[in-house]
Amino acid sequence: MLRALIVLALFVAGLPALADGVDVGKPSSVRNLVPAGAIENQAAQQYSQLKSQAAAKHALGPDDHPQVRRLRAIAARMIPFVERFNPRARQWQWEVNLIGSKQINAFCMPGGKIAFYSGILDTLKLTDDEAAMVMGHEIAHALREHARERMAKSQITQLGASLLGELVGGGRYSGAFQLGGNLLTLKFSRNDESEADVVGLDLAARAGFDPRAAVTLWQKMAAANNRAPLEFLSTHPAGDQRIKEIEKHLPQVMPLYLAARKAG
Repeated sequence: MLRALIVLALFVAGLPALADGVDVGKPSSVRNLVPAGAIENQAAQQYSQLKSQAAAKHALGPDDHPQVRRLRAIAARMIPFVERFNPRARQWQWEVNLIGSKQINAFCMPGGKIAFYSGILDTLKLTDDEAAMVMGHEIAHALREHARERMAKSQITQLGASLLGELVGGGRYSGAFQLGGNLLTLKFSRNDESEADVVGLDLAARAGFDPRAAVTLWQKMAAANNRAPLEFLSTHPAGDQRIKEIEKHLPQVMPLYLAARKAG
C-alpha cells in the first residue's frame, strides 16, 4: 500500500505517473484453435435461453428497475475502454441484465453478455465502485477470451497430440472442434483469475471507479463465505494472497483513476 500512496502523491503533485495501466501481454495463441465467432454465437444462444428462463419465472429485471439501470450505467462507463484489451470487443453486442436470485454470482460471457444475480448486490451491499470491480473482472475474462482458451485446451486433450500437429500445421481438421457444454460452468485457472483481476482493475480505473474497492470487495466476499459457502467463490477463490496481488497492482491503476476523476 505504501507504493500506491507514493504514486498517488506524485500524480497529485503533477509529476509523471509511473505506469500507464497494466500490461498482461498477448492472450494465449491456443485459443485460436476455436473460432471466436463460433463461441460468441454459442454464448449468445445460452444467454438468450437464460433470459427466457428467468423471464418465465418473473426473475428477469425490467429495464426500468433501479439496479438494472445502475448496472447498465456502470457498464456504459467501462465498455469504451475494452478495445485496449480486445479489438474484437468493439463489435460485440453488449448486454447487461439482472436476474432475481439469492445466488451471489455474476458473469460476462464471450461476446459481452453480462448478468448479475441480485444476491451479489443485496447480500454484499455493494457500492458502485465494488460492483464495478465485479463487472470489470468478469468483462476481463471475456476480453482475454479465457473461455475460448479453456475450450481449446479441453479439445486438445480429447483429440490428442498427433492430431494437434495437423490442426496447427494445415488446419485440415478444423471441423473436428465441437463446441459443447455450458459456458457458465467453465472453471478458469488461477492464472486466468489473476489476469482478470488485473485487467478488471485497469478497466474500472479508466472508467473512474476507485480500484481500491477491489480490496473491500474481496474482504466482503471472504466474510460472507465464512458465514455460508458462496457459489461465487467456488470458481473465484478469495483470500489474503488475492488481496495482496490486487494491492501490488494499485500503483499501476491509481493514476488512471485519478485522471478519469479529474477529466470527469
